[in-house]
Amino acid sequence: MEDFIAKISDYVWSYYLIGLCVLSGIYFSIRTGFLQFRYIPTMVKLLLTGNKSTQGISPFQAFSLAISGRVGTGNIIGVASAIALGGPGAVFWMWLIAVLGAASAFAEATLGQIYKQEIKGEYRGGPAYYIEKGLGIKWYAILFALITILSCGLLLPGIQSNSIVQSLNQSVSIPNITVASVEINTVGLAIITLVSIIIFGGVKRLGNVTQIIVPFMAVGYIIMVLIIIGMHFSEIPAAFSLIFESAFSNESAFAGMMGSAIAWGIKRGIYSNEAGQGTAPHAAAASEVNHPAEQGLVQAFSVYVDTLFICTATAFMILFTGKYNVQNEATQQFVVEHLPGVEYTSFTQEALNHHFPSIGSHFVAIALFFFAFTTILAYYYYAETNIAYIFKGKRNAQVYIWILRVCFLFAIYIGTIKEAKLAWAVGDIGVGLMAWVNIIAILLLSNIVIKVWKDYLKQKKNGIEKPVFNSKKIGLKNCDFWEDKE
Repeated sequence: MEDFIAKISDYVWSYYLIGLCVLSGIYFSIRTGFLQFRYIPTMVKLLLTGNKSTQGISPFQAFSLAISGRVGTGNIIGVASAIALGGPGAVFWMWLIAVLGAASAFAEATLGQIYKQEIKGEYRGGPAYYIEKGLGIKWYAILFALITILSCGLLLPGIQSNSIVQSLNQSVSIPNITVASVEINTVGLAIITLVSIIIFGGVKRLGNVTQIIVPFMAVGYIIMVLIIIGMHFSEIPAAFSLIFESAFSNESAFAGMMGSAIAWGIKRGIYSNEAGQGTAPHAAAASEVNHPAEQGLVQAFSVYVDTLFICTATAFMILFTGKYNVQNEATQQFVVEHLPGVEYTSFTQEALNHHFPSIGSHFVAIALFFFAFTTILAYYYYAETNIAYIFKGKRNAQVYIWILRVCFLFAIYIGTIKEAKLAWAVGDIGVGLMAWVNIIAILLLSNIVIKVWKDYLKQKKNGIEKPVFNSKKIGLKNCDFWEDKE
């Protein structure tokens, strides 16, 4: 089974998908005038302003909900696995896909806002909505919705719950319990109990929870990692040199691994920041904004927070302390083995333990719990949004949402009792399938993205401090929500 799943994952994550992700980022960067560099101050300003409404959440809540999906195990274990399988050079390719991916993230989030709808008092949107309304291809929209329900509802939650269990087992040993002669994973039971309490409360509760947890967990983790980076401040140039030289196989120890560095850097970069994957537009659509481009800019900034800040901090900490192994996939030989017998799931904890033996492992376990838990919540929201899309207006929609909840909780629990390698391989399939469908869609809709972006820039140039979007004024169709805005 593991070999079969690994083979499927390799097919999904072929160099064709990697090339598509890179080319998409380059294309949107050029067409938007490299907004990811020129409009960073605007991104921050928009993030901290705006209000929620009875139908939608605030831009900061939408940012937090999207970040809760972006910031997760990819920032801790994902970075470690990229280094383990691609060498330090994989970090460079994570940076590259983040910079390029910020433009793709802008495009998909803007589209999510353009074609959002109000359903039963809540804003709903995402790739399925903009594929149907923008491209007019209903079957393609349903295909994405089904893939998202499968990926976010069943394939991806297991990575997060598995990572929680792995980190807790590294920190403290929590015994399982036995009920009616059946052994139950205690941590898994606790996770699904907490998730149940929140997911039955709807998107508003999700927004309220993530806006509190996300800043807390991100700031706390970054502070701890910055302390370690500060202790190794003089080694920063050497770390950059190692990353850049390894990225192009100029470092002797990692010669011949450039292909693996590119593949694992981009794969884990996309898994971590989700740019182009099609998940963030769901959260972006739920935001209350005056112009779609505003939420696009906010979501572009979230890619930076995820990869350029948090992933980089984790990578530096691992490289500074030397707590990592690197295995050449082609030869199956270790080219670096600083931690004999230790899996990549423990690299970050080993790095923190190097400086903080009494608290390092426990701190990572706590941080990873919050990272993974909020990502699980985001996954549920994405899956439910696509259930709502497929069955919108139908009486039995709530029945399918309840079925999703049961299956979702089951997938979370299964993840806690599976091996990490299997959980990650299954999750990679989910990410890859969504990316294939979504990136093709946003490229086909690129002219609409640019038209809306130009409308925003034109209003700003004319001195309008808070641009307002009206779809009819720029000739867009099927944008029901924005037709009468003034």
